[in-house]
Amino acid sequence: MANGPPTRNLLRIVLDNFLKSFRPRQMKGDYVGEDYFGNKYYEIPADPSVGRRRASRWFEPTAKEAYDQEITAEWEAWLRGRRKEPPTEQELLKNLAIMKMKERNAAELEAKYSKPKDTATLEQQKTGMGSFPQYDEYEVMPGKGKHEK
Repeated sequence: MANGPPTRNLLRIVLDNFLKSFRPRQMKGDYVGEDYFGNKYYEIPADPSVGRRRASRWFEPTAKEAYDQEITAEWEAWLRGRRKEPPTEQELLKNLAIMKMKERNAAELEAKYSKPKDTATLEQQKTGMGSFPQYDEYEVMPGKGKHEK
């Protein structure tokens, strides 16, 4: 019997898995990089031999417990597994420069095309029936004839 095929003991498997669930998870990953907000990114690579099909990725924010803070789009894509390689420093700086240029252009266009608002020239908001648009081809009251200007 000692040389026979290994038998499956269901109770033993359940008990082993239950006891393994109390072990602390590995939270020491490889440092991957940092963004210009100061967030640090880590990864535990995939290891199919132990049942980890996908890499575990996470970040540590600059302020502890502030996981709702902003992160860059490139790093978010890497965290969610949409890209295999983490973003490079040059890529982050290039996209930051593009973002700053777009903000500058938007501010220039706003300054160029915005009109100063004068509260005296704004009409008082009409209420009641006067607030609806009135057209000559429609009757104001059904059966009472057309609208008079």
